[in-house]
Amino acid sequence: MNTKRLVRAAMVAAIYVVLCLVLAPFSYGAVQVRLAEMLCLLPVFGAEYIVAVTLGCFLANLLGSTLVDVVFGTAATLVACLLTYAVRKMRVGGLAIPAAVPPIVSNAVIVGALELTFFLPGVTGTAALAAWNALTVGIGEVVSCGILGVALVKLMESNAGLRRLFCE
Repeated sequence: MNTKRLVRAAMVAAIYVVLCLVLAPFSYGAVQVRLAEMLCLLPVFGAEYIVAVTLGCFLANLLGSTLVDVVFGTAATLVACLLTYAVRKMRVGGLAIPAAVPPIVSNAVIVGALELTFFLPGVTGTAALAAWNALTVGIGEVVSCGILGVALVKLMESNAGLRRLFCE
């Protein structure tokens, strides 16, 4: 990784952490809209963003959540970013909609259905609770990734200054 990419990755990781901590009431829990998750679509622009967003998620969870979330939330973000990178060139109507699917699904399943249902202390996990948690986390991910993340990618693709800053 060259210096420019390393600095961009560090900046994105820091932005992820700050967004989570400043918006903490919305960033953690069963019903959440973690706005920082829109950054999960940045691997569309390069592999360095896989590391950046995963590191940001790890640090945000370490500073603002539980050890269980550090493990499961970070794993969900890593899976999401790897799969987003794999579909980075796909577009629907000129929009990076396919890139939003991996973070929505991985967080709904890993964080919602598994972490919040079966691995939090004091929670009696049931299939109904797993489905509910997957739904609520998934809805938050649709907002942050499916709407805001897709809009962010479109903005970056259509703005020469942002492309120069984040993509070259």
